Amino acid sequence: MPTHYKAWCTIAASNGFSLDEDFYYSMAGIPAEKVVHVINEKYSLSLSPADISKQKAEAFLEIVKTTSIKAIDPVVQIVKDYYGKLPMALGTGSRKAIAKMTIDSIGLTPYFEILVAAEDVVHHKPYPDTFLRCAELLKIEPEYCMVFEDGEPGLDAAKRAGMVPVDIRKII
Repeated sequence: MPTHYKAWCTIAASNGFSLDEDFYYSMAGIPAEKVVHVINEKYSLSLSPADISKQKAEAFLEIVKTTSIKAIDPVVQIVKDYYGKLPMALGTGSRKAIAKMTIDSIGLTPYFEILVAAEDVVHHKPYPDTFLRCAELLKIEPEYCMVFEDGEPGLDAAKRAGMVPVDIRKII
């Protein structure tokens, strides 16, 4: 998430506003185009969601070229501890290409059987669609799923899906 925040700050600066960190993290897991709508409303702007989303992806890729993405060690340990014991999926508000690059860069690609990204669902966090699609693809009933999340929209989505939400901010 810090890398995504840096990318958003780059975009904000180039468009004449600053992005408050708490405000940004309150939208954790929400796709970029939807974030732009919220930014437009908050800052009385009229930014193009498609254009800004593209710029944000490009800024993210530039940052990743020059710095490494830092894995969240306790989360990586949970993934490794349960690998092969429980089926796992990754549900994200990021575009699939960005999500794949991120999990590749921290070495977690082999651990996830399923990846559900922004383009795979119509309604994004805080709606439960992302996590319900993960459960569907894993062939597991939602009430038997745990969701490890770092933002309020994702925690809300997990609850709405009837899953057990785990706030990883409490363990990192």
